[in-house]
Amino acid sequence: MTHEATLKQVLITGSNRGIGLALTRLYCKQNWQVIACCRDPESATELKALSDEYQNLDVFALDVTDYDAVKILAADLKNVHLNLLINNAGYYGPKGYAFGETDVAEWRKVFEINTIAPMKMIEAFNQQLKNGNGLIANMSSAMGSMGENASGGSYIYRSSKAALNAITKSMSIDGEADGIRAIALHPGWVKTDMGGTNALLTTEQSVTGLKSVLDNFNDSQNGAFYDSKGRNLAW
Repeated sequence: MTHEATLKQVLITGSNRGIGLALTRLYCKQNWQVIACCRDPESATELKALSDEYQNLDVFALDVTDYDAVKILAADLKNVHLNLLINNAGYYGPKGYAFGETDVAEWRKVFEINTIAPMKMIEAFNQQLKNGNGLIANMSSAMGSMGENASGGSYIYRSSKAALNAITKSMSIDGEADGIRAIALHPGWVKTDMGGTNALLTTEQSVTGLKSVLDNFNDSQNGAFYDSKGRNLAW
């Protein structure tokens, strides 16, 4: 793995498809050093094509819920100055269930991926974030907002993202002494495997907006919650 000292560095999880792939492509195009992680790079055809195209892209196999593997990767990248960590990997879980039908095993899986794994990534890469006065961007959802919830339901996914928002807020406070900031992001309703074909935004539209929010981040936004259009969302 090679790094040019002049390039800003970003680590993105869930980089093999959807928003993660689009973010990886955009940051590569805009000349960041990109560390892209996904569970199975060998089967990630589009990501492999990007790595052939861009010398500033390094791809690593990583299951974000394998915390030993997370620690090993952090140790391998111990000298990185991480300007941005995007905890993008996520899982929606079951759809269409009614009250009284919550699947406990699936609930645990959703929490593992959406809530616990981002926290363990932050802990493992804390020194690299310190090195780069880094920003943590946790990919949340308006469905995790109490103030935005007007329809009820979706208990499993909503609760996992609300918990991720709480992590973001606490980390924004605890990281200040080390120059680390944190923000929660809502990508919008995006045409992905999770969002479906009826969604309003393409991945390119969403990530262009998200990157603009991150590029223009200032300390007054530390610990806040923003959508891809720059709107400050209610917790």
